[in-house]
Amino acid sequence: MKLTRVLAATGVMTLALTAASCGTTDSDDEASSSDVPTSNAEGCDGDIATSTDPVSLTDGLGRTVELDQPAKRVAVLEWQEMEDAISLCVDPVAVASPDSYSRYVSAEKLPEDAVNAGERGEPDFDALYGADPDLIILETFDPDDETLKKLEERDVPVLVTTGADTDDQIGNVKDVMSMIGEATGRSARADELNQEFDDAIAATKEQVADTVAALPTNKFLYMDGWVESGNLTIRPYTSGALMTQMGEQLGLTSAWTDEVNESYGSGGVDEQYGLAQTDIEGLTAVGDANLFFSGATQAADDPENYVTAMEKNPIWNNLPAVKDGRTAQFSSSLWTAGGPRSCIALLDAYVEALDQISK
Repeated sequence: MKLTRVLAATGVMTLALTAASCGTTDSDDEASSSDVPTSNAEGCDGDIATSTDPVSLTDGLGRTVELDQPAKRVAVLEWQEMEDAISLCVDPVAVASPDSYSRYVSAEKLPEDAVNAGERGEPDFDALYGADPDLIILETFDPDDETLKKLEERDVPVLVTTGADTDDQIGNVKDVMSMIGEATGRSARADELNQEFDDAIAATKEQVADTVAALPTNKFLYMDGWVESGNLTIRPYTSGALMTQMGEQLGLTSAWTDEVNESYGSGGVDEQYGLAQTDIEGLTAVGDANLFFSGATQAADDPENYVTAMEKNPIWNNLPAVKDGRTAQFSSSLWTAGGPRSCIALLDAYVEALDQISK
């Protein structure tokens, strides 16, 4: 996802992700993970059983990807998938935009020795192939993607993921994790990570049920924004966005409806990620809805800090939620389009936000 929106981790639920959960390491189709670059992620301190069987799978674009054995040296060109690989205890040998990843994604830490393979969408092919990967993971929704075409001209297999699906963002998060798990022989590990996410949703819903019920309204809007040439743009997250769908799992109701967007939207809706655009006046359309928003990455006195610009605007200060203290700012250090571990941290942040606005 080519966006820069994040939240601070407030804790990650853990499960005992052990080799025993996916078979013994001395079976015919399982092998020790000692020859795979192993991450320091939570749950990766033991020996992770890894299949050695050939892999044949259908990727996000319907392409068939076949490997003689599960990938061990993966190069990953998008942040969600970088996070997923690390959660699977497979440190990528090459990554895209590592400096920005470390600023915006806090769920999993990049390995220090990962090769900088250029930027997301504009990889450095010399650096990428110089890392000697046996699988390259690319995110795209376009079968005619130029980067994909160039990668397919080389000998290293390419696995394409689609990082979003407005019909079921939560399901898609888990599907991407499962796909990378299959490609790396870590399907059992992927299953446990996805179960960890499911368990977090259920536990968080139960935890906040009374808080949500006591709010003046369960309607909410999650948003971020930016300032360009002095103009403030607000980006509402529609019902097709991951952050909104997670909020709905907690008993909240999206306030940015199709009808609202038709009247107040100014840039269409991203068909993959469910993100709209409006101006500050557009926020009046959500009535008394609770307002949650990502923090800005700039200093407070930076003219491009959208939060500062928003909070100085009289329209903002006259919104019902602002007057009632029912707004919460989420930190800019957790990726709102990440994998299961990012999503769990986002759920924790929702707990804090709901607690804040209920006082």
